Amino acid sequence: MTGKVASAETDIDAPRSEVWRALTDPDEIEKYMFGSRVETDWKPGSPITWKGEYEGKAYEDTGEILEVEPERRLKLTHSSASSGAAAPESVHTLVYALEDNDGMTHVSVSQDNNANDEAAQHSQANWERMLSALKEVVEGRSRRA
Repeated sequence: MTGKVASAETDIDAPRSEVWRALTDPDEIEKYMFGSRVETDWKPGSPITWKGEYEGKAYEDTGEILEVEPERRLKLTHSSASSGAAAPESVHTLVYALEDNDGMTHVSVSQDNNANDEAAQHSQANWERMLSALKEVVEGRSRRA
C-alpha cells in the first residue's frame, strides 16, 4: 500500500456468507454505499464501476477487481472520476477482509494512496459511515430471516 492509508472496521452479528453477499450483491451495495450502483462480475482482472449521485451531481467511478477470496477477502482499485481518473494519485487500492470473531463477522476495509493525513481522515470517516450502514443492512436482514 502506498501513501496515507485510511481504514475502518466493525463487527457484524451475522455469518461471513451473509456479509460477503452484502459486499458483492449490487442490490445490497446500493442500500449501504450512498446509493451507488455497482457493475462487475467479481472476477480478477475485470472492471468495476460505481454509478450514482453525490451532492446533486451524477458520477461514475471506475476500478479493477484484483483479488477475490470468497467470504474472506476482496481487493480492488478505485478511481473517482471527480479527481481525474487517469491520474495515478487518484487511484486507490481497497481491501475488504472478513474474519470470524466469536460468532460474529469482523469486517475491515483499508484504502491506500490518500494524499495526506486530512484526506486519509476524510476517507476513514466515509468508510466508517459505510460500514455502519452495512452493519444495519446485514443485521436487519438476518433478524427478518
